[in-house]
Amino acid sequence: MKTNNNHIIIGITGGIGSGKTTISRYFEEYGIPVYHADDEAKALMNRSKVIRKKLIALFGDTAYVDNTLNRDYLRQKIFNDKTLLQKMNRIVHPKVGAHFKRWIKKQQAPYVLKEVAIIFENNLQDQYDYIITVVADEEERIRRVTNRDNTSKASVAAIISNQLPDADKIAQSDFVIYNNNLEESKKQVTSIHNQLLSKLN
Repeated sequence: MKTNNNHIIIGITGGIGSGKTTISRYFEEYGIPVYHADDEAKALMNRSKVIRKKLIALFGDTAYVDNTLNRDYLRQKIFNDKTLLQKMNRIVHPKVGAHFKRWIKKQQAPYVLKEVAIIFENNLQDQYDYIITVVADEEERIRRVTNRDNTSKASVAAIISNQLPDADKIAQSDFVIYNNNLEESKKQVTSIHNQLLSKLN
């Protein structure tokens, strides 16, 4: 267990379209604070002058358009270039980690959730007391993302095939939420929340 100043940290992860943000909201209904690491990373990439300077050095001036992060451009650059992705992560992740440490000190709940897209991919599982992986059928994931991002089925399928398989995540997780039906997902959240409270008492 990796407690942080007596805070219990639960990692919640899942591939694109799995619905981990929706599941996180269900935990918030129980008063559990959620730190959305990917959202914070995007925010820091926009507001931190230090990060901006380093990303422009890495990707070129096109990394920002009208002083705003050019997410589509960066996504294309790192999609098939893991070395470039690692370099970007080394710029951004330490800042996100420092921000999370400041955030967690303010929390009073029995545990906190940290929503992170890539826990196992970056070998970060030791940073969490427990890990929840959210999974869904591939067809449903593609439907969600195409509706959300106005993108093609083929491009979403390509992203999914490039991500760590669900089976690998499940094997390393403490809890798994099968998020195909939202009503069933809510029941799973309730069960996991109660299990976590019993483990902490």
